[in-house]
Amino acid sequence: MYDYDNRIVLTLDAGGTNLVFSAIQANKEIVEPYCLPTYPDNLKKCMEALINGFTHVSSLLPMAPVAISFAFPGPADYTNGIIGDLPNFPSFRGGIPLGPYLQAHFQIPVFINNDGNLFAYGEALAGALPTLNNRLKMLGYSKEYRNLIGITFGTGFGSGVVINNFLLTGDNDCGGDVWVFRNKLFPDKIAEESVSIRAIMRVYSDLAGVTDDTLTPSDIYRIAEGEIKGDRNAARASFAQFGEVAGDAIAHLLTFADGIVVIGGGIMGAAKYIMPALINELSSSLKTFSGDTLSRLQREVIEVDDDGNFNPSVADKHKEIPIPNTDKTVNYNPHKRTFIMKTSLGTSTAISLGAYAYALHTLGN
Repeated sequence: MYDYDNRIVLTLDAGGTNLVFSAIQANKEIVEPYCLPTYPDNLKKCMEALINGFTHVSSLLPMAPVAISFAFPGPADYTNGIIGDLPNFPSFRGGIPLGPYLQAHFQIPVFINNDGNLFAYGEALAGALPTLNNRLKMLGYSKEYRNLIGITFGTGFGSGVVINNFLLTGDNDCGGDVWVFRNKLFPDKIAEESVSIRAIMRVYSDLAGVTDDTLTPSDIYRIAEGEIKGDRNAARASFAQFGEVAGDAIAHLLTFADGIVVIGGGIMGAAKYIMPALINELSSSLKTFSGDTLSRLQREVIEVDDDGNFNPSVADKHKEIPIPNTDKTVNYNPHKRTFIMKTSLGTSTAISLGAYAYALHTLGN
């Protein structure tokens, strides 16, 4: 949508260790990213680093930026740019008006949101959604998709929902949140307890009967692949359980938002062990008290990354049905479907493009 927009937006990748500053114009990064320490324990140094980073990047630009836009962890009042109590930012306790602080200094609008929302927005406007629609159009598929659910697998279970190019933020900046959904396997726990880095490590340790705090999800994936020693069955099962609980949560989001699903995050490197369980959950059934069996979703879910299944699945299955008491017919396609895929932009790029698009879209409205 903004491929030819000349406006520049300053962006930031905010981590607990480093702050990485950049700038985007026409959906492209136009400067070399600039990195400074975060100083999460020292508010004064952290604020100075933010000013210095954005000032440095601004000095490299061919024209003045129109806004600052970036993702920052919550809890937060994103609408007003206030960051709440963060575990990895002790100096932010009690609330820090980060947006107003930066806006007062740079005298341009500042937009802050969470990474799940901006990932979804980037994929909706510049990634998965337009790419899929173009691919379907080339195959002669007449339907155009307008809604997208973005999911990020990583330290936590992130998400965002975009409805017809509008980001679902909600009245309390909690729109589209999935991490606190009820956990299918442990009903008194949140979904994130089974859909996160810590979940893979916990489940592997439990199933393999080992205690090794040094094991990472990457190590467990290598065990699953047989590249290093360990319990291969337990490794594969840890990713499968992850996929099952994620699939259950995504099914609830799909029922509400009715869009395509795009998934990002480093853990998707183990997609071959996650996706079968996730798709199986989306394709499962539920029962009524009268004994009827209903599909979990009202539509078929097609994996875009599975070429062998994708092309035949998208063939139009429409038919002409008569209009009663006339000699006319209408086109009717009773076959409902949606699509699920991995990010092709990359999670970090999608978040940056989402921050860029969100700023320009908000300025335009």
